[in-house]
Amino acid sequence: MQKRIAILGSTGSIGTQALDVVREQPERFAVELLSCGNNVGLLMQQALEFSPNAVVIGDPAKLDAVKDALFPKGIKVYAGADALEQAVTMEGIDLVLTALVGYAGLRPTLAAIAAGKHIALANKETLVVAGELVTKAAQDKGVNIYPVDSEHSAIFQCLAGEWHNPIEKIVLTASGGPFRGRSRAELATVTKAQALKHPNWDMGAKITIDSASLMNKGLEAIEAKWLFNLKREQIEIIVHPQSIIHSIVQFRDGSMKAQMGLPDMKLPIQYAMAYPDRLPTSWPRFDFVKYPALTFEQPDLKTFRNLALALEAMDRGGNAPCVLNAANEVAVALFLQDAIGFLEMSDLIAHCLESVPFIPNPSLLDLEASDAEARRVAGSAIPSAWRS
Repeated sequence: MQKRIAILGSTGSIGTQALDVVREQPERFAVELLSCGNNVGLLMQQALEFSPNAVVIGDPAKLDAVKDALFPKGIKVYAGADALEQAVTMEGIDLVLTALVGYAGLRPTLAAIAAGKHIALANKETLVVAGELVTKAAQDKGVNIYPVDSEHSAIFQCLAGEWHNPIEKIVLTASGGPFRGRSRAELATVTKAQALKHPNWDMGAKITIDSASLMNKGLEAIEAKWLFNLKREQIEIIVHPQSIIHSIVQFRDGSMKAQMGLPDMKLPIQYAMAYPDRLPTSWPRFDFVKYPALTFEQPDLKTFRNLALALEAMDRGGNAPCVLNAANEVAVALFLQDAIGFLEMSDLIAHCLESVPFIPNPSLLDLEASDAEARRVAGSAIPSAWRS
Protein backbone atom coordinates (compact mmCIF):
# COMPACT_ATOMS: atom_id res chain seq x y z
CA MET A 1 0.00 0.00 0.00
CA GLN A 2 1.10 3.56 -0.69
CA LYS A 3 1.99 5.63 2.31
CA ARG A 4 0.58 9.15 2.06
CA ILE A 5 3.08 11.78 3.14
CA ALA A 6 2.80 15.38 4.32
CA ILE A 7 6.03 17.29 3.69
CA LEU A 8 6.36 20.45 5.76
CA GLY A 9 9.04 22.61 4.18
CA SER A 10 8.89 20.92 0.78
CA THR A 11 10.95 23.60 -1.00
CA GLY A 12 13.96 23.30 1.33
CA SER A 13 16.91 20.92 1.08
CA ILE A 14 15.27 18.03 2.99
CA GLY A 15 11.87 18.60 1.40
CA THR A 16 13.17 18.53 -2.18
CA GLN A 17 15.19 15.37 -1.47
CA ALA A 18 12.13 13.74 0.08
CA LEU A 19 10.29 14.42 -3.16
CA ASP A 20 13.20 12.80 -5.03
CA VAL A 21 12.51 9.69 -2.93
CA VAL A 22 8.83 9.84 -3.87
CA ARG A 23 9.79 10.09 -7.55
CA GLU A 24 12.03 7.04 -7.22
CA GLN A 25 9.48 5.02 -5.20
CA PRO A 26 6.08 5.98 -6.69
CA GLU A 27 4.52 2.65 -5.79
CA ARG A 28 5.36 3.19 -2.10
CA PHE A 29 4.69 6.89 -1.51
CA ALA A 30 2.17 9.54 -2.50
CA VAL A 31 2.07 13.19 -1.49
CA GLU A 32 -0.97 14.36 0.48
CA LEU A 33 0.21 17.79 1.69
CA LEU A 34 3.01 20.21 0.83
CA SER A 35 3.98 23.41 2.61
CA CYS A 36 6.50 26.20 2.16
CA GLY A 37 7.39 29.58 3.60
CA ASN A 38 7.99 32.01 0.74
CA ASN A 39 9.15 29.94 -2.24
CA VAL A 40 5.69 29.62 -3.74
CA GLY A 41 7.06 29.33 -7.28
CA LEU A 42 8.77 26.03 -6.52
CA LEU A 43 5.84 24.89 -4.37
CA MET A 44 3.46 25.35 -7.30
CA GLN A 45 5.76 23.30 -9.54
CA GLN A 46 5.86 20.55 -6.93
CA ALA A 47 2.09 20.62 -6.49
CA LEU A 48 1.46 20.38 -10.23
CA GLU A 49 3.79 17.36 -10.41
CA PHE A 50 2.68 15.45 -7.30
CA SER A 51 -1.01 16.48 -7.07
CA PRO A 52 -1.35 16.71 -3.28
CA ASN A 53 -4.75 17.12 -1.69
CA ALA A 54 -3.67 20.49 -0.28
CA VAL A 55 -0.80 22.95 0.04
CA VAL A 56 -0.09 25.55 2.71
CA ILE A 57 2.00 28.68 2.09
CA GLY A 58 3.47 31.00 4.68
CA ASP A 59 2.54 34.33 3.09
CA PRO A 60 -1.22 35.07 2.95
CA ALA A 61 -0.54 37.83 0.41
CA LYS A 62 0.30 35.18 -2.18
CA LEU A 63 -2.78 33.05 -1.50
CA ASP A 64 -4.86 34.17 -4.49
CA ALA A 65 -2.02 33.70 -6.98
CA VAL A 66 -1.37 30.15 -5.77
CA LYS A 67 -5.07 29.33 -5.75
CA ASP A 68 -5.39 30.47 -9.36
CA ALA A 69 -2.41 28.37 -10.44
CA LEU A 70 -3.56 25.19 -8.71
CA PHE A 71 -7.33 25.48 -9.24
CA PRO A 72 -7.30 23.37 -12.45
CA LYS A 73 -5.79 20.45 -10.49
CA GLY A 74 -8.37 20.69 -7.71
CA ILE A 75 -5.68 21.29 -5.07
CA LYS A 76 -6.80 23.10 -1.92
CA VAL A 77 -4.66 26.10 -0.93
CA TYR A 78 -4.32 27.59 2.54
CA ALA A 79 -2.04 30.19 4.11
CA GLY A 80 -0.53 30.91 7.51
CA ALA A 81 0.75 29.06 10.56
CA ASP A 82 -2.72 28.25 11.92
CA ALA A 83 -3.73 26.72 8.60
CA LEU A 84 -0.66 24.49 8.65
CA GLU A 85 -1.48 23.22 12.14
CA GLN A 86 -4.96 22.30 10.92
CA ALA A 87 -3.80 20.80 7.63
CA VAL A 88 -1.44 18.25 9.25
CA THR A 89 -4.44 16.68 10.98
CA MET A 90 -6.12 15.71 7.67
CA GLU A 91 -7.45 12.17 7.68
CA GLY A 92 -5.57 11.06 4.55
CA ILE A 93 -2.10 11.66 6.01
CA ASP A 94 -0.13 8.62 7.22
CA LEU A 95 3.21 10.29 7.98
CA VAL A 96 4.27 13.91 8.53
CA LEU A 97 7.81 14.78 7.45
CA THR A 98 8.71 17.89 9.44
CA ALA A 99 11.43 19.58 7.41
CA LEU A 100 10.75 23.16 8.46
CA VAL A 101 13.75 25.18 9.58
CA GLY A 102 14.01 26.25 13.21
CA TYR A 103 11.37 26.95 15.86
CA ALA A 104 8.62 27.11 13.22
CA GLY A 105 8.44 23.31 13.24
CA LEU A 106 7.27 22.96 16.83
CA ARG A 107 3.55 23.73 16.71
CA PRO A 108 2.68 21.81 13.53
CA THR A 109 4.62 18.81 14.85
CA LEU A 110 2.65 18.91 18.10
CA ALA A 111 -0.59 19.27 16.12
CA ALA A 112 0.29 16.24 14.00
CA ILE A 113 1.12 14.18 17.08
CA ALA A 114 -2.17 15.20 18.72
CA ALA A 115 -3.94 13.90 15.60
CA GLY A 116 -2.14 10.57 15.90
CA LYS A 117 0.16 11.05 12.90
CA HIS A 118 3.55 9.37 12.88
CA ILE A 119 6.43 11.83 12.48
CA ALA A 120 9.58 11.75 10.35
CA LEU A 121 11.55 14.45 12.14
CA ALA A 122 14.12 16.51 10.24
CA ASN A 123 13.52 19.57 12.43
CA LYS A 124 15.87 19.05 15.36
CA GLU A 125 14.83 22.37 16.91
CA THR A 126 11.46 20.85 17.82
CA LEU A 127 13.13 18.54 20.35
CA VAL A 128 15.76 21.10 21.34
CA VAL A 129 13.07 23.59 22.33
CA ALA A 130 10.44 21.24 23.78
CA GLY A 131 11.86 17.74 23.93
CA GLU A 132 10.06 16.70 27.09
CA LEU A 133 6.67 17.98 25.90
CA VAL A 134 7.00 16.48 22.43
CA THR A 135 8.21 13.04 23.52
CA LYS A 136 5.53 12.80 26.21
CA ALA A 137 2.82 13.79 23.70
CA ALA A 138 4.07 11.15 21.26
CA GLN A 139 4.13 8.50 23.98
CA ASP A 140 0.62 9.39 25.13
CA LYS A 141 -0.71 9.14 21.57
CA GLY A 142 1.25 6.04 20.60
CA VAL A 143 2.98 8.02 17.84
CA ASN A 144 6.37 7.02 16.47
CA ILE A 145 9.05 9.65 15.83
CA TYR A 146 11.42 8.50 13.10
CA PRO A 147 14.63 10.58 13.04
CA VAL A 148 15.78 11.99 9.72
CA ASP A 149 19.05 13.66 10.74
CA SER A 150 21.79 11.35 9.50
CA GLU A 151 23.30 10.97 12.98
CA HIS A 152 20.04 10.13 14.72
CA SER A 153 18.96 7.88 11.88
CA ALA A 154 22.27 6.06 12.32
CA ILE A 155 21.59 5.51 16.02
CA PHE A 156 18.03 4.39 15.25
CA GLN A 157 19.33 1.90 12.69
CA CYS A 158 21.96 0.57 15.11
CA LEU A 159 19.25 0.00 17.73
CA ALA A 160 17.08 -2.13 15.43
CA GLY A 161 16.71 -5.46 17.19
CA GLU A 162 18.44 -4.07 20.29
CA TRP A 163 15.56 -2.26 22.00
CA HIS A 164 15.79 -4.57 25.01
CA ASN A 165 19.54 -3.94 25.46
CA PRO A 166 20.52 -0.86 27.48
CA ILE A 167 22.72 1.73 25.78
CA GLU A 168 26.01 2.48 27.50
CA LYS A 169 26.64 5.51 25.29
CA ILE A 170 26.19 6.91 21.83
CA VAL A 171 28.84 8.62 19.73
CA LEU A 172 27.65 11.44 17.47
CA THR A 173 30.09 12.06 14.64
CA ALA A 174 30.78 15.52 13.24
CA SER A 175 32.56 16.35 10.02
CA GLY A 176 34.17 19.37 11.66
CA GLY A 177 32.78 21.62 8.95
CA PRO A 178 34.82 23.85 6.64
CA PHE A 179 36.87 25.36 9.47
CA ARG A 180 38.17 22.24 11.18
CA GLY A 181 41.62 22.94 12.59
CA ARG A 182 41.32 26.72 12.36
CA SER A 183 42.29 28.94 15.28
CA ARG A 184 40.04 31.57 16.85
CA ALA A 185 42.16 34.26 15.21
CA GLU A 186 41.50 32.69 11.82
CA LEU A 187 37.78 32.30 12.53
CA ALA A 188 37.49 36.00 13.36
CA THR A 189 37.86 36.89 9.69
CA VAL A 190 36.00 34.08 7.90
CA THR A 191 33.28 35.11 5.47
CA LYS A 192 29.74 33.96 4.84
CA ALA A 193 30.79 32.44 1.51
CA GLN A 194 33.51 30.39 3.21
CA ALA A 195 31.13 29.20 5.94
CA LEU A 196 28.58 28.04 3.37
CA LYS A 197 31.05 25.67 1.66
CA HIS A 198 30.56 22.45 3.59
CA PRO A 199 33.15 19.80 2.68
CA ASN A 200 30.77 16.81 2.62
CA TRP A 201 27.07 17.65 2.82
CA ASP A 202 24.69 19.65 0.62
CA MET A 203 22.35 21.43 3.04
CA GLY A 204 20.37 24.64 3.46
CA ALA A 205 22.08 27.85 4.55
CA LYS A 206 21.05 27.79 8.21
CA ILE A 207 22.12 24.22 8.94
CA THR A 208 25.34 24.74 6.96
CA ILE A 209 26.31 27.69 9.16
CA ASP A 210 25.37 25.64 12.24
CA SER A 211 27.66 22.90 10.99
CA ALA A 212 30.50 25.37 10.45
CA SER A 213 30.16 26.66 14.04
CA LEU A 214 29.53 23.14 15.46
CA MET A 215 26.26 24.43 16.92
CA ASN A 216 24.57 21.76 14.82
CA LYS A 217 26.32 19.05 16.82
CA GLY A 218 25.21 20.64 20.09
CA LEU A 219 21.61 20.75 18.89
CA GLU A 220 21.91 17.13 17.81
CA ALA A 221 23.16 16.14 21.27
CA ILE A 222 20.07 17.70 22.84
CA GLU A 223 17.83 16.02 20.27
CA ALA A 224 19.49 12.64 20.91
CA LYS A 225 18.88 13.02 24.64
CA TRP A 226 15.13 13.13 24.05
CA LEU A 227 14.90 10.71 21.12
CA PHE A 228 16.76 7.93 22.92
CA ASN A 229 16.10 8.79 26.57
CA LEU A 230 19.76 9.42 27.40
CA LYS A 231 21.68 11.18 30.12
CA ARG A 232 24.34 13.77 29.32
CA GLU A 233 27.17 11.39 30.23
CA GLN A 234 25.88 8.87 27.67
CA ILE A 235 26.44 11.26 24.76
CA GLU A 236 29.90 11.64 23.22
CA ILE A 237 30.81 13.84 20.24
CA ILE A 238 33.75 13.04 18.01
CA VAL A 239 35.01 14.73 14.83
CA HIS A 240 35.15 12.36 11.85
CA PRO A 241 36.14 14.39 8.76
CA GLN A 242 35.23 11.74 6.17
CA SER A 243 31.54 11.60 7.25
CA ILE A 244 31.33 7.87 6.51
CA ILE A 245 30.46 6.65 10.01
CA HIS A 246 27.29 8.56 10.79
CA SER A 247 27.10 7.60 14.46
CA ILE A 248 27.83 4.75 16.86
CA VAL A 249 26.01 2.96 19.67
CA GLN A 250 28.00 1.28 22.44
CA PHE A 251 26.22 -1.32 24.55
CA ARG A 252 26.89 -2.32 28.15
CA ASP A 253 29.01 -5.31 27.12
CA GLY A 254 31.40 -2.95 25.34
CA SER A 255 30.40 -3.92 21.80
CA MET A 256 29.74 -1.11 19.34
CA LYS A 257 27.53 -0.77 16.28
CA ALA A 258 28.16 1.88 13.65
CA GLN A 259 26.02 2.85 10.68
CA MET A 260 28.12 3.71 7.64
CA GLY A 261 27.55 5.04 4.15
CA LEU A 262 28.29 7.84 1.77
CA PRO A 263 27.05 11.27 2.92
CA ASP A 264 23.66 11.41 1.21
CA MET A 265 20.57 12.68 3.04
CA LYS A 266 18.21 10.72 0.82
CA LEU A 267 19.14 7.52 2.64
CA PRO A 268 17.95 8.59 6.13
CA ILE A 269 14.95 10.35 4.58
CA GLN A 270 13.87 7.19 2.77
CA TYR A 271 14.57 5.01 5.82
CA ALA A 272 12.31 7.19 7.98
CA MET A 273 9.59 7.25 5.34
CA ALA A 274 9.67 3.51 4.60
CA TYR A 275 10.45 2.11 8.08
CA PRO A 276 10.71 -0.78 8.83
CA ASP A 277 11.49 -1.61 5.19
CA ARG A 278 14.76 -0.93 3.38
CA LEU A 279 13.84 -0.10 -0.20
CA PRO A 280 16.15 -0.83 -3.13
CA THR A 281 18.01 2.18 -4.56
CA SER A 282 20.37 2.93 -7.44
CA TRP A 283 22.42 5.43 -5.44
CA PRO A 284 26.24 5.24 -5.36
CA ARG A 285 27.73 2.69 -2.97
CA PHE A 286 30.60 3.12 -0.53
CA ASP A 287 33.96 1.72 -1.68
CA PHE A 288 36.46 0.93 1.08
CA VAL A 289 39.37 1.22 -1.36
CA LYS A 290 38.55 4.90 -1.94
CA TYR A 291 38.65 5.54 1.82
CA PRO A 292 41.82 3.80 3.06
CA ALA A 293 41.73 5.72 6.35
CA LEU A 294 38.89 6.85 8.60
CA THR A 295 40.09 9.34 11.21
CA PHE A 296 38.72 10.72 14.46
CA GLU A 297 39.59 13.61 16.79
CA GLN A 298 38.17 15.48 19.74
CA PRO A 299 36.11 18.64 19.02
CA ASP A 300 37.77 21.93 20.01
CA LEU A 301 35.26 23.43 22.46
CA LYS A 302 37.35 26.53 23.09
CA THR A 303 37.63 27.51 19.45
CA PHE A 304 34.11 26.38 18.53
CA ARG A 305 32.34 27.91 21.51
CA ASN A 306 28.84 27.30 20.14
CA LEU A 307 29.17 23.59 20.84
CA ALA A 308 30.21 24.29 24.44
CA LEU A 309 27.24 26.66 24.89
CA ALA A 310 24.83 24.03 23.58
CA LEU A 311 26.17 21.36 25.92
CA GLU A 312 25.94 23.78 28.85
CA ALA A 313 22.31 24.54 27.92
CA MET A 314 21.56 20.80 27.78
CA ASP A 315 23.11 20.32 31.22
CA ARG A 316 21.07 23.20 32.64
CA GLY A 317 17.80 22.05 31.11
CA GLY A 318 14.55 23.93 31.60
CA ASN A 319 14.11 26.70 29.04
CA ALA A 320 17.87 27.08 28.43
CA PRO A 321 17.89 24.99 25.20
CA CYS A 322 14.91 27.03 23.95
CA VAL A 323 16.79 30.28 24.59
CA LEU A 324 19.91 28.83 22.97
CA ASN A 325 17.97 27.85 19.86
CA ALA A 326 16.21 31.22 19.48
CA ALA A 327 19.43 33.18 20.01
CA ASN A 328 21.24 30.97 17.52
CA GLU A 329 18.56 31.46 14.87
CA VAL A 330 18.92 35.23 15.22
CA ALA A 331 22.72 35.01 15.29
CA VAL A 332 22.86 32.91 12.12
CA ALA A 333 20.48 35.29 10.35
CA LEU A 334 22.65 38.27 11.34
CA PHE A 335 25.80 36.48 10.17
CA LEU A 336 24.18 35.65 6.82
CA GLN A 337 23.30 39.36 6.52
CA ASP A 338 26.95 40.26 7.22
CA ALA A 339 25.78 42.13 10.33
CA ILE A 340 28.03 40.24 12.78
CA GLY A 341 31.18 38.16 12.50
CA PHE A 342 31.50 34.40 12.82
CA LEU A 343 32.80 34.45 16.40
CA GLU A 344 30.30 37.10 17.43
CA MET A 345 27.50 34.57 16.98
CA SER A 346 28.79 32.84 20.13
CA ASP A 347 28.98 36.15 22.01
CA LEU A 348 25.38 36.94 21.14
CA ILE A 349 24.12 33.48 22.15
CA ALA A 350 25.98 33.64 25.47
CA HIS A 351 24.52 37.09 26.14
CA CYS A 352 20.98 35.78 25.60
CA LEU A 353 21.54 32.76 27.85
CA GLU A 354 22.67 35.12 30.60
CA SER A 355 19.88 37.67 30.04
CA VAL A 356 16.69 35.62 29.59
CA PRO A 357 15.22 34.43 32.94
CA PHE A 358 15.70 30.73 33.60
CA ILE A 359 12.60 28.55 34.00
CA PRO A 360 13.35 25.06 35.34
CA ASN A 361 10.06 23.35 34.33
CA PRO A 362 8.59 25.34 31.44
CA SER A 363 5.15 24.85 29.93
CA LEU A 364 4.54 25.34 26.20
CA LEU A 365 3.46 28.92 26.93
CA ASP A 366 6.66 29.44 28.93
CA LEU A 367 8.71 28.17 26.02
CA GLU A 368 6.92 30.44 23.57
CA ALA A 369 7.56 33.39 25.87
CA SER A 370 11.22 32.40 26.30
CA ASP A 371 11.63 32.10 22.54
CA ALA A 372 10.14 35.55 22.00
CA GLU A 373 12.24 37.11 24.77
CA ALA A 374 15.45 35.55 23.48
CA ARG A 375 14.75 36.91 20.00
CA ARG A 376 13.99 40.33 21.44
CA VAL A 377 17.21 40.37 23.46
CA ALA A 378 19.24 39.12 20.50
CA GLY A 379 17.71 41.61 18.11
CA SER A 380 18.15 44.61 20.37
CA ALA A 381 21.53 43.78 21.93
CA ILE A 382 24.18 46.47 21.79
CA PRO A 383 27.40 44.86 20.51
CA SER A 384 29.59 46.30 23.26
CA ALA A 385 27.23 44.82 25.90
CA TRP A 386 27.52 41.21 24.77
CA ARG A 387 31.15 41.36 23.62
CA SER A 388 32.38 42.35 27.08
